[in-house]
Amino acid sequence: MDAAHPVLEVDGVVTRFGSDSIHAGVSFSIDRGELVALIGGSGTGKSVLLKEMIGLLRPTAGRIRMLGTNVWQADPEGGGLPMSALRRRFGMLFQDGALFSSLTVAENIAVPLREHAQLPESTIAALVGLKLSLVGLDRDTSRKSPAQLSGGMRKRVALARALALEPEILFLDEPTSGLDPIGARAFDRLIRTLTDSLGLTVFMVTHDLDTLLTIVDRAVALSEGRVIADGSIAEVTHEEHPWIRQYFGARSSSIQQPQGVA
Repeated sequence: MDAAHPVLEVDGVVTRFGSDSIHAGVSFSIDRGELVALIGGSGTGKSVLLKEMIGLLRPTAGRIRMLGTNVWQADPEGGGLPMSALRRRFGMLFQDGALFSSLTVAENIAVPLREHAQLPESTIAALVGLKLSLVGLDRDTSRKSPAQLSGGMRKRVALARALALEPEILFLDEPTSGLDPIGARAFDRLIRTLTDSLGLTVFMVTHDLDTLLTIVDRAVALSEGRVIADGSIAEVTHEEHPWIRQYFGARSSSIQQPQGVA
């Protein structure tokens, strides 16, 4: 795909559930290599939009394009990719990790490798070890079950699984939810490091203000069914919308564009 074109495009997305209107024309785009956060109050449809972007929920109207392919009209004859091929090019970390409790850590990470790639078991085992190392876990972790892990370790295992197929795009739904402040900041640093070192494009839904202040390149804010702000954290905090003023509050004076994470 041409690097000059957006990796992700959300164009006029409308979402209704019965008489409830969630999105009333949401539009934004994301360029390759960006780490973008979607923010908004409770009930603004952040996770719903994320699921629409990865093909789990169909919007009522509008268009979503990923890597040049219309997610909801994935048709190789029309110049795009089949959805099965598109899924191999992005990874998804769900809010609770969504690990399979009956499988070991290694088996969890191997799921996408077995589903989408025809590889010998020795290669799969080596890749599992590599992905564990990538997220800061040792090989001994591979034999454990999810129930034996801390919340932070489960998040890292789920991240390793999301990275198993070396995706170009990584989607994260509330990645620091349920973590203590130290664990949350460590996970933030990991995401920023992986974004920079692997050249990932990252789109995350978050309510964590510390995440926004330290690692994201850009924020997109939703309210009343539409995008109310889109820009760097410093730019977004200058918006006069009441929700934005309340959300950033007293900390707005200390906010500046992130300079990266050591």
